[in-house]
Amino acid sequence: MSQPTPLFSHRPFWAARFGVAPVLPMSRAEMDELGWDSCDIIIVTGDAYVDHPSFGMALIGRLLEAHGFRVGIIAQPDWSSAEAFRKLGKPNLFFGISAGNMDSMVNRYTADRRIRSDDAYTPSGEAGKRPDRSVIVYAQRAREAYRGVPVVIGGIEASLRRIAHYDYWSDKVRRSVLPDSKADLLIYGNAERAVVELAHRLAAGESIGEITDLRGTGFMRQGLPQGWSEIDSSQLDTPGRKLHHPDPYQTQPLCDAQGVRFTPHQRPAGLDRTHSVVRLPSYDRVVEDELLYAHASRVFHLETNPGNARPLIQRHGRRDVWLNPPPMPLTSEELDRVYELPYSRKPHPAYGAARNPAWEMIRFSVNIMRGCFGGCTFCSITEHEGRIIQSRSEDSVVREVETIRDQVPGFTGNISDLGGPTANMYRLACKEKKIESACRRLSCVYPDICGNLDTDHRPLISLYRRTRSLPGIKRVFIASGLRYDLALCSPDYIRELVTHHVGGYLKIAPEHTEAGPLGKMMKPGIGSYERFKKLFDKYSAEAGKEQYLIPYFIAAHPGTSDEDMLNLALWLKRHGFRPDQVQAFLPTPLAVASAMYHTGRNPLRRIRSDSERVKVVRGLKQRRLHKAFLRYHDSQNWPLLRQALQRMGRADLIGNGKRHLVPNWQPGKGKVAKTDSKRESSKRHRYGNKAGTTRQKQGPNRNRTGNGKRP
Repeated sequence: MSQPTPLFSHRPFWAARFGVAPVLPMSRAEMDELGWDSCDIIIVTGDAYVDHPSFGMALIGRLLEAHGFRVGIIAQPDWSSAEAFRKLGKPNLFFGISAGNMDSMVNRYTADRRIRSDDAYTPSGEAGKRPDRSVIVYAQRAREAYRGVPVVIGGIEASLRRIAHYDYWSDKVRRSVLPDSKADLLIYGNAERAVVELAHRLAAGESIGEITDLRGTGFMRQGLPQGWSEIDSSQLDTPGRKLHHPDPYQTQPLCDAQGVRFTPHQRPAGLDRTHSVVRLPSYDRVVEDELLYAHASRVFHLETNPGNARPLIQRHGRRDVWLNPPPMPLTSEELDRVYELPYSRKPHPAYGAARNPAWEMIRFSVNIMRGCFGGCTFCSITEHEGRIIQSRSEDSVVREVETIRDQVPGFTGNISDLGGPTANMYRLACKEKKIESACRRLSCVYPDICGNLDTDHRPLISLYRRTRSLPGIKRVFIASGLRYDLALCSPDYIRELVTHHVGGYLKIAPEHTEAGPLGKMMKPGIGSYERFKKLFDKYSAEAGKEQYLIPYFIAAHPGTSDEDMLNLALWLKRHGFRPDQVQAFLPTPLAVASAMYHTGRNPLRRIRSDSERVKVVRGLKQRRLHKAFLRYHDSQNWPLLRQALQRMGRADLIGNGKRHLVPNWQPGKGKVAKTDSKRESSKRHRYGNKAGTTRQKQGPNRNRTGNGKRP
């Protein structure tokens, strides 16, 4: 793995003489106050501008400012014309386009394709302030505003749509966002290294069309550069064929570095790996052949480790989308500096007294790490942030806690979260760098925890103890998702967490109880949850605290049958859980589970014409049924459940006894079901009333199909 250029080693751009802005400007008047005649870079975002490292536009903007560039922000512009994109004038270097902290389609629509009533990233939570597929719309408007100015797209939406992908909202395979947006460059994943290098090279006079060697970037090109060889993806993972075409991959003659032609199913001898590119099936092929789509998804995910990933290309019409290997992870020192840039940590003053729900959620929390090696198939964290954990130093986290204590308005002494995409992967990594660089596993913890994984939670325990001992800090809560199977490797960590950092309830996500769906999710069996619960209850009792677990479950995930949901409902009833907020599986671009949903195949294994079929829940009625099983206690669901139980031959579960799932009667209009209200009320208090499983909630703390806890 080659060593990248240190993030802060560049000589600052000449405009560094203007100093640090109180906030990045959103108007010409603010630019005048700073003494700027123009912006070097303008960031266009679908979110309201909050100058906080949890928001992508602020983090990238402040980083570029630290390198001496003048950065302006156009937040949630009116996209009906190009006029709003001219408000700061013409940028000297490029427009940076992002949909915001969430994919714009996930932000606006529910899993049932209904329009959401609010948007946590908009002042006052107002919905409708960004267009569908914002990256495409913003990029086209920016191009219209100032022709000739380079347009660079990035953020979660661009990252997850960088190749041909299944789009749930249109129920079809869409092209890469690159040709649709007509952008000059796409930056995917954590963008710091690429965007800093890009800005300095453009400032030095390079053309954006010449900058094709940056990791974590994608662009359109025709043909291969001189000296490069092409590898047909079928050589890496041979699929069976569904359609009767002679070669679904080949779009041009294949040659090795010496120009010798070879057939697509023969790996050329002596191939130079450093100048080899893997060709995925073309956009046209994955549209017409679901087997090839599943195959492309599998190969794509096998080429995501920055230590061994090769460039990928995919034909779109007459040109190729070319994706360079993923970015190299930031070191702890680099990550510390990124998170300790001079953020005001507040929404831009232009918003006045308007509430910003997303900021209110995270203003007293601290991001301590990035990435996730869990590999959950329904989650897109790894597609964006990667599997290698990037952790901040303990000193840096402590300094941020002290900054919150001393500077953030309304702080009462409670830190709401120390975490990230997960609560307990801080400083965990492979024991050997050589093994890590060569590994192609999609998960370090499934089906079992890898023997090469260092599971030592002591650095995290030390961080917890130090932060809660700071003067002025009353409590430090942990709200990020806990990987409980990993926590079982460290009972001392569970004791520390339960004794000091749980505020009565701890939310965890077993997701299901049955082996079928859990295998398609790459989640541990319910036995891990049961073992964790025993330790949780034990240490809560030892601490003299009454605390409860709130498990999250998911409905209608690929691989889930009606019988699986029934068994889950019976488990919930047996354990006294009454989920109040639930959501069905939402297929997001590039996720492995989304490929299962679209193709009915399992990309976790080799894709062949006779390979495993995955049961997929598509129809609205069946999706509602699966959600109804999770809310078996809701009388509105009883007719649907009774009908399903009779069809499944389980009418024995209909009745008024404790062993029954639903009663055989229905309350009349205005009446309440005749249950033991005191007993049920007690259970709701004891176990909590929320077992929702929204995979991308409205707020940066729960962006599990987005980019983890932070942008």
